[in-house]
Amino acid sequence: MLPRAAEGGFPVSELVTGDAVVLGLRPARLPSRALALAIDMAVVWTVYLTVSVGLAIATASLDEAAGMAIAVASFLLVLVGAPIAVETLTHGRSLGKMACGLRVVRDDGGPIRFRHALVRGAVGVVEILMTFGVVACIASLVSERGRRVGDVFAGTLVVRERVSAGRVAAVPPPPPWLVGRFAGLDLSAVPDGLWLAVRQYLTRMGQLDPQVSWAMAERLAGDLAACTGTPAPREVPPAAYLAAVVNERQARDARRVRGRESVGVGAPGVRAPGAGWAGAGSAGTGSAEVGSVGASGAGGGVVPGSGSGGVGGAGAPEVGGSARGTGFAPPA
Repeated sequence: MLPRAAEGGFPVSELVTGDAVVLGLRPARLPSRALALAIDMAVVWTVYLTVSVGLAIATASLDEAAGMAIAVASFLLVLVGAPIAVETLTHGRSLGKMACGLRVVRDDGGPIRFRHALVRGAVGVVEILMTFGVVACIASLVSERGRRVGDVFAGTLVVRERVSAGRVAAVPPPPPWLVGRFAGLDLSAVPDGLWLAVRQYLTRMGQLDPQVSWAMAERLAGDLAACTGTPAPREVPPAAYLAAVVNERQARDARRVRGRESVGVGAPGVRAPGAGWAGAGSAGTGSAEVGSVGASGAGGGVVPGSGSGGVGGAGAPEVGGSARGTGFAPPA
């Protein structure tokens, strides 16, 4: 059961079908995770033994206490610190995970940071190094999404990156006139469970009845507005508001990951599915070419740009006009 979307809100599990998968990605199975871990451990232990032998030769003249201190330091730096540093610098992809096509992401599908890698590494000392991986295997078998204890405490998930394009459900982009409109929102108080619910809704709203889809969008938009402390604009349909805020979150993650002020300069266009926004529930049949000004987070969602052809309509709505002119018309 996922956490509640927001205080006073509703359980996130009520918003999605029982077989919903995080952001359309597939959680890694135990065999692939075990293979990735075996590769990582082989590399780390090789480096550790090499460093230990070198230090033993170099510090042979020191006393026993100094030698023990150096041994403990090398253990912590190589077997604990090195995996944490690698996962932080590669945003969740160690050597073993890269070889197996896996990646560590946050519960909401975004890229992990140092604190996530630190918690995973610290807990991994007990559940992997001290118990030879037995605790991690049992936890992965029991967990619905294959998470070990370190993932639970860190709020992370190991997913498969190598998924065919036909199986990945893209997050529909917002209309061009909403891109960048919510750049000033404070998103720090939005819980991961609510982000997950919003993105799952956006990828599956075309499968819902228009009336039900519109009601879900309104409830999610209300919870999201409560977390940000800024009411959702009345003239913006709730599904379009959700898409625009998710787009802003992805753009911020991309800027943080890539370490530059602007993202997507000169990047090729991204093809987004023509999921009809009308009624926030009717599925489109075509696809639209969207200029890539934003970038997707590690979860694989499609981020729209400012080019034309988005699924949300061609331009800004007229002041005082109906929401139907935006392409996000409420159900009849």
